[in-house]
Amino acid sequence: MIVVSDSSPLITLSRIDCLDLVRTLFPLIHVPTEVYNEVVIAGAGLPGAQEVANASWIRVAGVDDTEALQAAIEETGLGAGEVAVIQLAQQMGSSVVLIDERKARRYAERENLICFGCVGILEMLYQNESVTDLPECYRQLLEMDFRIDTKALRSSLEKFGFRPL
Repeated sequence: MIVVSDSSPLITLSRIDCLDLVRTLFPLIHVPTEVYNEVVIAGAGLPGAQEVANASWIRVAGVDDTEALQAAIEETGLGAGEVAVIQLAQQMGSSVVLIDERKARRYAERENLICFGCVGILEMLYQNESVTDLPECYRQLLEMDFRIDTKALRSSLEKFGFRPL
């Protein structure tokens, strides 16, 4: 399975020490050059930068049609990284993208891509027993002011038999 990731899941999961666990779900993740530059180059010294730079299982790839990329950025109002994720996924024949931002997820779903954000990834990690304390992961997300729909968190916790935070 080919998986392409945006910056937010990489940075966020790094901040709660779960990025390396993602490899149990997706042994190889591709990121567009725009995302790599955002996380590692522009984000040097910030959470996630070193983890992504050192992850041998994260590969950088460029979007071939830069004109279409620019046109989609202008049309959607999304960031270059988010649009590049969707276009790279299509270019590589992927059906799965890792994106948190709601507007980008809607765009990806319109393009027939399957989206997972941090909550979905953490749920899968809990299901495969890589994460043993799902509520604690969610608490950490909330403590770092991760923008998340509290209804989604509540629903996720209920699904696994946990009380709301």
